[in-house]
Amino acid sequence: MGKQKWPFSTIIIATANKHKQKQFVDLFAPLGLAVKGLNDLQDAPEIIEDQPTFEGNAAKKAEIIANWLGGPVISDDSGIVVPDLDGEPGVYSARYAGENATDEQNNQKLLRRITESKLTEPSAYYVCVMAVAIPNQATQLFRGECHGKVIAFPQGDNGFGYDPIFYLPEEQMTMAQLPSDKKYVISHRAKATAQLVDWLQMSYSFQA
Repeated sequence: MGKQKWPFSTIIIATANKHKQKQFVDLFAPLGLAVKGLNDLQDAPEIIEDQPTFEGNAAKKAEIIANWLGGPVISDDSGIVVPDLDGEPGVYSARYAGENATDEQNNQKLLRRITESKLTEPSAYYVCVMAVAIPNQATQLFRGECHGKVIAFPQGDNGFGYDPIFYLPEEQMTMAQLPSDKKYVISHRAKATAQLVDWLQMSYSFQA
């Protein structure tokens, strides 16, 4: 059976995070599609991220917006996991220090927890799970991971979230020091997006 034609010129990303949206704009460029986020939509329903897993939150966000719009929506849920802290911050990464916490506040809380637990540069990994929800079809999930460790002193300004304290030993720099072109290859979001793009290209035909 031949591939279906993708009937939309735009991909909706269920995020209000402008940093994430910018990354998606670049990562989806090969498909020749415009990218819009929740900030570009009026009266989008509020989504409460109350699922216990990255997969659950990603699917919930995509499905709610897809059902509201009546068309396909892509969402992601991502965060950092420190196994020696029983998986903290995990799905609470964005609100680790409180609902309206800044990146710096979240970073400082994680560093305090590490100090309190008498850990030194513990291993950690970033997770990104991407979901594609299309009304009346099964939601597709794609997971990417990037492994490193947490360092005590922030380095670099080319990133957001926990990037300044997430150190990549093989690169000898933090995620926030990594050039964007490299980040778009090795990051957790890049890996998940690559799987998603592969699936879209196998399932659908796109106009250049």
